[in-house]
Amino acid sequence: MVIERTSDEIIIRLPSYINTDDLQGLIDYLIYKESVSKSEATQADVDALASDVKSGWWEKNKDRLIK
Repeated sequence: MVIERTSDEIIIRLPSYINTDDLQGLIDYLIYKESVSKSEATQADVDALASDVKSGWWEKNKDRLIK
């Protein structure tokens, strides 16, 4: 593995035998970290959004799941 820093980016070189599924997990995590790095959301904001999403999902799917 080689890690190189330039003035505007970090370049990581990996051997070709690296498992691409594992690598995709790492890339997804790095994309997430980049996305939230400038967020001003509080934990309370995140919790409220998660609650709204979960309740909306349940309302759409409860008839299908409860028999």
